[in-house]
Amino acid sequence: MTGLQDRIANWRDGALPGGLWARRLGGAVLVYLLLAVLVGAYWSLTPAPFDVAERASSYSTRTGGQVAVGSTTTAALIGAVETLLEKPGGYLSNDVAPPGLWLDNIPNWEFGVLIQSRDLARAMREVFSRSQSQSREDQDLALAEPQLNFNSDSWILPTTEAQYRDGVKHLHSYLARLEDDNDSDAQFYARADNLRYWLATVSSRLGSLSQRLSASVGQRRLNTDLAGDGSARQSTPAPAEMLVSTPWLEIDDVFFEARGTAWALIHFLKAVEVDFADVLANKNAQVSVQQIIRELEATQDVVWSPMILNGSGFGLLANHSLVMASYISRANTAMIDLRDLLAQG
Repeated sequence: MTGLQDRIANWRDGALPGGLWARRLGGAVLVYLLLAVLVGAYWSLTPAPFDVAERASSYSTRTGGQVAVGSTTTAALIGAVETLLEKPGGYLSNDVAPPGLWLDNIPNWEFGVLIQSRDLARAMREVFSRSQSQSREDQDLALAEPQLNFNSDSWILPTTEAQYRDGVKHLHSYLARLEDDNDSDAQFYARADNLRYWLATVSSRLGSLSQRLSASVGQRRLNTDLAGDGSARQSTPAPAEMLVSTPWLEIDDVFFEARGTAWALIHFLKAVEVDFADVLANKNAQVSVQQIIRELEATQDVVWSPMILNGSGFGLLANHSLVMASYISRANTAMIDLRDLLAQG
């Protein structure tokens, strides 16, 4: 009996190997969780913006070429994708282990940047690098675009990062050829119609984001799908009035996707200012691009709240989604005006 009592006393004191290892394991788990939280908070910080003109000059210096028309836009696209891959924590959307597995804000930010990068890559392949619809597409851009459109959450065989890096390699190859005076196959046509093509895609994306952000409080909306055309029809009937609401658990996801979208567009539009300078000057549209950039830059302000608030309308709490929707909508309106301005003779 005394021996059993001694063993119990020793177990309470942590003298037994099993008890000692249990305490050590518990302490290690607590330390790991604390470190994971700190690392996750660091990884969730939005990457700093980069100077698109400086990035284009850096790439040109590396390859021994000279900055040409299209260099800045191509460099901005490369810089955005490289930021996704090289920021603290790397690319997180396909992580299967903590702390990346626990994070959702920065993966949604990554998705916003990725969608805009894909749209720009498609515009470069379809119009920026081709003089007309019957022209042959650029060999590097034809390979880069599908690789940037690879599944965004594949973690093995192959990994998403590997595909995106291959896409970046082809973009670098296109950039090097673009800046080579002896290679006339690689071209970038800075024309008003080409710019309008890309802006139309961006405007459509911003319009959708604005609607999703505004739906954070839930709204009853009239169905205007067929408005303006008396002969218009749709495949299946839809109610005349419907409740549109973003699910509560997705509100912060849409918010950070919008921030990523705006972050990427700021860089791309600054590149457009450089490569399409003559086109914009001819239409007296430089200030229009600058106003869009200013609206988008407001979306990057620091969020002081520890969480994305979803106050209702004019209630006591703020609604961060509605504030974001306001900036996105104003940028989209200015973009529509810019497209109209570019269409004028």
